[in-house]
Amino acid sequence: MGLKLDNLEIDFPVVQAALSGYSDWPMRVLARRHGAPYTLCEVMLDKFLLEVKSRKRTSHFLRISDEEHPVAGQLMGANPVDFPPAAMKLVEAGFDVIDINFGCPVKKVLGRCRGGFHLGQPQVALEIIDRVRQAVPNHIPVTVKMRRGIDDRAESRDQFYEIFDGAYRLGVAATTVHGRTVQQRYNGPSNWNFLRELKQHAGDRVVLGSGDLFTADDCLRMMDETGVDGVTVARGAIGNPWIFGQARALAAGRPLPEPPTLFEQRQVIAEHYELAEQTYGPRRSLMTMRKFGIKYARLHPQGNAVRADLVQVKEPGQWRDVLRRWYAVDGPGCYPTVDEVAGQPADA
Repeated sequence: MGLKLDNLEIDFPVVQAALSGYSDWPMRVLARRHGAPYTLCEVMLDKFLLEVKSRKRTSHFLRISDEEHPVAGQLMGANPVDFPPAAMKLVEAGFDVIDINFGCPVKKVLGRCRGGFHLGQPQVALEIIDRVRQAVPNHIPVTVKMRRGIDDRAESRDQFYEIFDGAYRLGVAATTVHGRTVQQRYNGPSNWNFLRELKQHAGDRVVLGSGDLFTADDCLRMMDETGVDGVTVARGAIGNPWIFGQARALAAGRPLPEPPTLFEQRQVIAEHYELAEQTYGPRRSLMTMRKFGIKYARLHPQGNAVRADLVQVKEPGQWRDVLRRWYAVDGPGCYPTVDEVAGQPADA
């Protein structure tokens, strides 16, 4: 049960998605240590990559460690001519795959003609893909992240398929498709029925699915119901790196593992803080870890109280006091509460 991106073989088809503002080096490392076979870095702008200097404050964007491989660098921009040199910056930094983002639905991104904006202009999108594929070495797979269109109009659907089919003709190894439209952003359920239809259309071309993957069971269910070759876990992996090991257990026919105990949670939270401090420094890491702490707290039986304490951490090292307060005695953890609608089943 693996995944192949051209010559790159990945041993398990549940991978960590690119998450803007989240999938930095510490998050990716923890995901790998807990069973993710492949991760994607947070998206980087082409202009940023072309202008970035080797400074301590920005060095974390291109940080890769030996244990991470294979890892993908994700690229986003507006002007096709800026993509090839930016892609080469990612190759030179050591990324194993170049992923092109045509899926970001954030308004300020769309307003600058980036991300999901390109789904409305197929010729520009295909020019970007062609330029990147021609620029990077043949052994580096190029992949594309998409949503199922700008909106639900027939024209938008036609534009999606024009880009989708054209991408493979130009040599992409795989596409990742989110079951929501750009217009939807993150509202409403992800349309898994569309993913099933798409995979039937794609045949043996590699397609990964995305959207509403909050549990290990969701990951396997999407593959089973839609036929996609793999899935990318996004928000479901924030503060929950255990989801990858849980998915591996289910795929192997074993029972779903129990949630991590409080001691197991304490170890991983401390590990995450320490990796963040290595990356950003003790003070800058506090803001970065606040958003992760909120998510980790969901696995604690007294999650609301733990969350309140973690978000109050204002000084380097104070997080240790929170761990001593709430994780000093071992006990059972809990699965994170899923407060969003699950993806629309393929047979709906």
